[in-house]
Parts: sequence; structure tokens; C-alpha cells
Amino acid sequence: MPRPRKRLIGATGPDKKELSEKRTKTENSENTSAKLGSSSPQKTSTSKNGGKNVSSYWLMKSEPESRLEKGVDVKFSIEDLKAQPKQIACWDGVRNYQARNFLRAMKLEEEAFFYHSNCKQPGIVGLMKVDVQFVRMMKRFISLDELKVYHQTHKATGGPLKSMTLFTRQRLSVQPLTQEEFDFILSLEETEPS
Repeated sequence: MPRPRKRLIGATGPDKKELSEKRTKTENSENTSAKLGSSSPQKTSTSKNGGKNVSSYWLMKSEPESRLEKGVDVKFSIEDLKAQPKQIACWDGVRNYQARNFLRAMKLEEEAFFYHSNCKQPGIVGLMKVDVQFVRMMKRFISLDELKVYHQTHKATGGPLKSMTLFTRQRLSVQPLTQEEFDFILSLEETEPS
């Protein structure tokens, strides 16, 4: 399954100013504005789909191991993000139209989980802010297998992960999360793996 390719800012793609201008133009055309400098994410944001609420929390998948796609190595791990100047990188190469739309719906300062995919142990490894900037490593690795157990349990009992996009639309590399899902996953850092 092809995964998104990441391009580093300043390497071959637009610089941070160009990205910022591009995002501002997009947001202005949708009659929304980013809250720059806000330390807490917005609870909901407005999309161009008739004012529907879109999540302010996200899960973004990337491959931590080398794999060539059309001669380009698509590897980009959380360690690669941490190693970037100012710990900021451009997130590109997303081809799925729905994932691209989610990427366009994101606002500055919104939080996202960094998810390692297509590897021996897929799972959530850290936090970042959109556009993407490293925030911190997770206190512990939260595996896909562990999330699956909670998802199955919550489907039966009505818990927060009952309809998590990670399990209903697995192939999306950029996925929205509800605040309830985001908070529940963050709380798992403080518990022992199940």
C-alpha cells in the first residue's frame, strides 16, 4: 500500500513563509482564520462542506523504515521530524483525496498523533502540531494491537474508540479524531500496555 512521501522544508519544496502564505490564502477563501500563537487547540473548525464541523485533533501516518517509491525513499519517522531545523517539516505526498481534504482542513496549532505505519510494530509514537512541528514523544509506545483491543471493547460498550477512523477507514494517512478519542489515547500513556 503506497504511503505519503514527506519533503523537508527548504530541501526541494516551499519554505515556511510560502507554506504560511498558502495556508492563509486557503483559510481566507473558506472564510476561516487560524489562531496563531494559541497554546490550546480549537475545539472545532469549519470546513468548506457547508459549515460541517471538522476535528481539531488528528492522527497522521508515516513510514519509519526505508522504502523506495518511484525512486524516492518515503521513510519519515518521528526521529526524522525531531532532527529537522526547529523540528518542523512539510507533510506532503498525500494522494488520497479524502486525506488531502483533511490535511487542508487542518489549522495551525491543532494537535496530531504521529503514527508509525507499514512497519513491524505500527502505533502512536508522539505528538506534533500542524503544520507539522514536533511537540514530544509519547511517554510510551501505544501499539495498533492495543488500540484494536480498546476499539473492539468500545464497540460493544460504547466507549470513546468505538468508531475511530483508524479502524473504519484504515487506509487514510491523515485522519480526524474526536476530542474524546484524542483524550482517551493520551490517557493511555499513564497506564501499562494491555
